Amino acid sequence: MAMRGWPLIKLLPQKTNFRFVRYAKPAAFISVILCVAAIVGCFVPGLNMGIDFRGGASLEVSKPAGQTINLEQIRGAVSNLDLGDVGVQGIARRDTNVDDGSTAIVRFQVPEGRDQTAVVNQVETAITQATGEVTYSGVNVVGSKVSGELFQSGLLALGSAIVLMFLYIWFRFEPQFGFGAVAGLVHDVILTFGLIVLFRLEFSLTMVAAILTVIGYSMNDTVVVFDRLRENLRKYKTMPLRDVIDLSLNETLSRTIITGVTAVMVLAALAFFGGEALFGFSIALMFGIIIGTYSSIYVGAPIILLWGVKRGSLDDAKPIKLGMASQP
Repeated sequence: MAMRGWPLIKLLPQKTNFRFVRYAKPAAFISVILCVAAIVGCFVPGLNMGIDFRGGASLEVSKPAGQTINLEQIRGAVSNLDLGDVGVQGIARRDTNVDDGSTAIVRFQVPEGRDQTAVVNQVETAITQATGEVTYSGVNVVGSKVSGELFQSGLLALGSAIVLMFLYIWFRFEPQFGFGAVAGLVHDVILTFGLIVLFRLEFSLTMVAAILTVIGYSMNDTVVVFDRLRENLRKYKTMPLRDVIDLSLNETLSRTIITGVTAVMVLAALAFFGGEALFGFSIALMFGIIIGTYSSIYVGAPIILLWGVKRGSLDDAKPIKLGMASQP
């Protein structure tokens, strides 16, 4: 019995004829303004650094199964110690993997110059006095030196990913394709940082992982468009370049929409049910997917139009053999 397709796919037109290039200039102006604002925001007011990058500690607090921990009491007790930002979040028990309200994780800063062990003991004492007898486990302390090294490593990872993506696209296509792809990646990363600053999301190693995932998704979407563009440049040798770009974008549009909507739906569920620990991660990824689709259309492709391309140099080029980069 043949399987029926997803009914909602029928809502998408099989063929579109949008004139994307016509709006490239106003879109570029908006992108420049947003990128400048995001860069300024990274310095003023700056990123909301997590414990991974500014130094601090976290510990797990638990009571016997069936007993509930009062998160507000814990937050108030630790906040009174003047240790900076304090985060308290209920989590699932390690033994049952069920969140029954009996276990929480507490995150706090360790002031520079103070003994880390002494600060942790002080926090444990304050929590015990506020909530009664509890069990402590999973203590994790990150010093300021280590946090600085982690921050540098995170930025190095982001920069290395962008450079490697540029080299790959340059190798497979023409130089202008590489610059277009990198411009789109930089655009996506800067605006994602802007979102983190705007909503004061905690910038941690988890957020670095989210941005790296955004880079990968954006590059995949760009490769899909560029591969179809290269095929059409070989097929329509006399068609104006702007028309070839519009044709290629329209031919890959349905694939882009289906893939993007599917990913956003999954991430929306993760943001809703994943709790505070995964909320920022999910929001950053959702925004990155949306903005990555936008940059493939209004950042990467217009750069090729401005630069131009020698169509003869593409005659012998072989299409990329990439599962997600082919349009049915």
